Amino acid sequence: MNNIKFLSLIFLLFSLVLIGCKESSRNNSQQQELQKQSLFAIENVNIITMTEENSIIENATVVIENKKIVSINKIIPNNVKIIDGTGKWLIPGLIDMHVHTNADLNFRENSPTQGATFFMDTQDVMTTYIANGVTTIFELGGRVEHFGQRNEITKGDVIGPRMAIAPMINGGDPNNGGRIVNTATDARQAVRIVKAEGYNFVKAYSQLNMESFTALVDEAEKQGLKVVGHIPDAFKGQTEKAFIPHFGLVAHAEEFSKQIRNQDKTKKEAQYFAQLAKENGTWLIPNLIAIVKIRDQVQSLDSIRSMKTLQYVHPLLKDKWLTSNNYNKHSSPDFLNYLDSLITFHKEIIIAFKDAGVPMVAGTDAGTSGIITGFSLHDELELLVDAGLTNKEALISATRLPATWLEIDDKIGTVEVGKFADLVLLDANPLNDINNTRKIFGVFVNGRWIDKIKIDKMLSDLAEWNTAMKDKYTWKKRREY
Repeated sequence: MNNIKFLSLIFLLFSLVLIGCKESSRNNSQQQELQKQSLFAIENVNIITMTEENSIIENATVVIENKKIVSINKIIPNNVKIIDGTGKWLIPGLIDMHVHTNADLNFRENSPTQGATFFMDTQDVMTTYIANGVTTIFELGGRVEHFGQRNEITKGDVIGPRMAIAPMINGGDPNNGGRIVNTATDARQAVRIVKAEGYNFVKAYSQLNMESFTALVDEAEKQGLKVVGHIPDAFKGQTEKAFIPHFGLVAHAEEFSKQIRNQDKTKKEAQYFAQLAKENGTWLIPNLIAIVKIRDQVQSLDSIRSMKTLQYVHPLLKDKWLTSNNYNKHSSPDFLNYLDSLITFHKEIIIAFKDAGVPMVAGTDAGTSGIITGFSLHDELELLVDAGLTNKEALISATRLPATWLEIDDKIGTVEVGKFADLVLLDANPLNDINNTRKIFGVFVNGRWIDKIKIDKMLSDLAEWNTAMKDKYTWKKRREY
């Protein structure tokens, strides 16, 4: 009996070894396949490096391995997937520095065990970014759900952009919800909490009083957080007092025009604001597209209905934009005239900031009414060029400069050996026409190649789902979800 037990034990151990060998072999096979899929060479491509020298390398070969650019114009290794770049142009992945990313949320009253009542599929949320070559985004309304989305992308469950996240701190009525502070002490504590929650940035908002804003910026510097945001309304008439050390990035050109809402908006005022920013080392997100889209919606909701890209918007948001549009509800000739004056003045701001040497980074307010994620960045680039930037300057504002401000320029923002493979392959040269950024042949997202066929399939699947669900989600019934 003991011999039988001994033989059974030996057989069991031998079986386990065989299973282990098979499992190891299968895993090795999978790893080899993944390694094979992570090795690419783009041949005969024209590279717009976006480095400070902004050299253009013609008919180049770029090798990508394990998510990074490992060589330019070197020997192509074996077992590489070849991508024909003949006649095409390679640029760094685009960066949108002002987005509001839709995520799960609770439409009902809060309770101790209440979770979200409305859920967004993260891939659906991110598809329009990837389809448009936007491989990094700066979320300026950060909450915990955005960390969850970022984790899904990091794990590889979702094809999506890199996410930098900034939560908002505001002032005013504490009953309005969110992080509301009205004293210097509370502002400092809010910043410390933000740091403890894992954020690297903080967004200052419009209702902060002077004391709270100053304390917020000072405490953020002590905690190693960078500050982006609005110029609080409390500084109207004394805008210069808002420009204190470590106020790093203004979220809209509109923040300047709001400071002189009831005054003439001239070239002189634009130059004054540019000088304030220059002396303080404060950068700007012009965000021209936001006011243009608001103006369109104030005039008519047909501006929403006629958008070809509306098919990629979740049906609940689409319904909100068309049935509960606050911009359109406040339509009037005076409001339209005011918005027109802003559009004109913001062009003056672009010229003044450019002449003063103030860095500007592209951002769109993507996700808000009428501004469709991913697609809107190309609209913004076109508007920046129309306002006075060169095609090259516009491209820099959406590649190298954002990476520099976010302090990840050692990882992305240019096409260089050692950088992550966040890249966009274009069918035409964007230095000749900025609209050529829309002519996307394929995108590398953290070393993963998404070709035009895959992009089109992702978009068509998204549009098909949105159409099928159009009657299921309506804004007026959101409390029922």
